[in-house]
Amino acid sequence: MKKLPIKMVSAIALVDVDNKVLIAQRPKNKFMEGFWEFPGGKLEVNELPDECIIREVKEELGVDISNSCFSPLTFTTFDYGEFSVIIFLYLCREWEGFIKPKENQNLKWVRPNELFEINMLPADTPLISFIRDNVS
Repeated sequence: MKKLPIKMVSAIALVDVDNKVLIAQRPKNKFMEGFWEFPGGKLEVNELPDECIIREVKEELGVDISNSCFSPLTFTTFDYGEFSVIIFLYLCREWEGFIKPKENQNLKWVRPNELFEINMLPADTPLISFIRDNVS
């Protein structure tokens, strides 16, 4: 069996006071453009998953979660055919600053059950049940 390159990714379920989860739409000219995803991104060399999600949330959304009580929720793997991903999913209910799209992406808040009806990235789809079961 051919070994595929592996990309390690940290993602986050940001949850507001109404128990809605923030998702972002992948912009044009990116892999799988138009699909929705949980904010996050690839780990850099020698970067831990929690360091990655702090950096990515600041870069993508302009908010700081470094002093917040964010916690690991689960992880998943997915094979895209040309590469595989390992996604580390975190859950966070508090952050500093105001969320705004900083990378030309659309954002929206949705109820966890609504995630099943949204065109989510295939790699993010297995994470939905964990979010639904832990956000109420």
